[in-house]
Amino acid sequence: MRDLKILHAADLHLDSPFEALPAGKAAIRRKEQRELLAALAELAVREQVDLVLLSGDLLDSDNTYRETGEDLVRCLRSIPAPVFIAPGNHDYYSPKSPYARLKLPENVHVFRTGTPQGFPLHTLGVMVYGAAFTEKHAGPLLRDFSAPKREGMRNLLCIHGEVGVRDSLYDPISEEELARSGVDYAALGHIHKASGLRKAGNTWYSWPGCPEGRGFDETGEKTVNLVELKGESCTLRTVSIAQRRYEELEIDVTGTEPLLAIHTSLPDDTVCDVYRLTLTGEAETAPDLNHLHQNLDELFFELQLRDETRLRRSLWEAAEEDTLRGLFLRRLQEKLREARTEEEKRRIEQAARWGLAALDNAEEVVRHDHT
Repeated sequence: MRDLKILHAADLHLDSPFEALPAGKAAIRRKEQRELLAALAELAVREQVDLVLLSGDLLDSDNTYRETGEDLVRCLRSIPAPVFIAPGNHDYYSPKSPYARLKLPENVHVFRTGTPQGFPLHTLGVMVYGAAFTEKHAGPLLRDFSAPKREGMRNLLCIHGEVGVRDSLYDPISEEELARSGVDYAALGHIHKASGLRKAGNTWYSWPGCPEGRGFDETGEKTVNLVELKGESCTLRTVSIAQRRYEELEIDVTGTEPLLAIHTSLPDDTVCDVYRLTLTGEAETAPDLNHLHQNLDELFFELQLRDETRLRRSLWEAAEEDTLRGLFLRRLQEKLREARTEEEKRRIEQAARWGLAALDNAEEVVRHDHT
């Protein structure tokens, strides 16, 4: 059997709403998402891949922008290799789906049924199997599936589904099913954190995760997979095509001015990325998040600040004073002793900091979470 190089990607979620971003930046992000298509095509050309497997959720819904459909068609046409698409739960196939409406190029095959179908590529010595979600949920699409072995032919599988979650509503797939599938490599989608290369029986498989994060549940570097099959062996190389990253960073401001602590903790290049900075440690008063945001905003594409600092212990000593300040702190100490959860304690300590700031005629205190 001849060697194969495969570009495997999934979960682009084009036209995501980006509701956590301001409207203008959300529009920028949707435009940049469409540019992922061009990056995929360029990667396919540069790496001279034999075929491209796109394992579902390319689109976030069936309500796509016109520009997205145009870019999808143009970029798929520019890939000089066969492309297979297995629609997932967000872009499931139906007569009204974009895959049915768009005039896709001849090098593209979209799987349309929930029963795995095979598509031969004799010049590559490959049979590509795949199935589609035909509604938002899907039962086990690989139940009883087994690809017959043919002399000189490899079997590949392109499908959207969730491995190892028996009761999943999104095509539950077991390793046992993969092992008896008769497939050399299974290109999966759905999970947004990359799996790395895995093996069940004689079947190699992976899911690449999403190629670019869309929120703080998708932090860090995101990639697509380049898979090479040589003889019985399989190798996987990840490639980043993302323009931006989501990152979270906790910063201890104990004994330090918050702005200085932040500058000291930040990586060198953050201007393209979306960050959530959480301030921790002990502080005399609540950090002024509005002031911090004004001084830091230009260092990021978008910035969120959170205050999770605690009241400095020595400040509780004023509870013994026969003053309004002491009375205020004594009342809060009573509530602190009665608190049953860490969240209650945190909110009481926060109330103490804000109250002391008000008593000291400090600036107006900002809300806990600044976005």
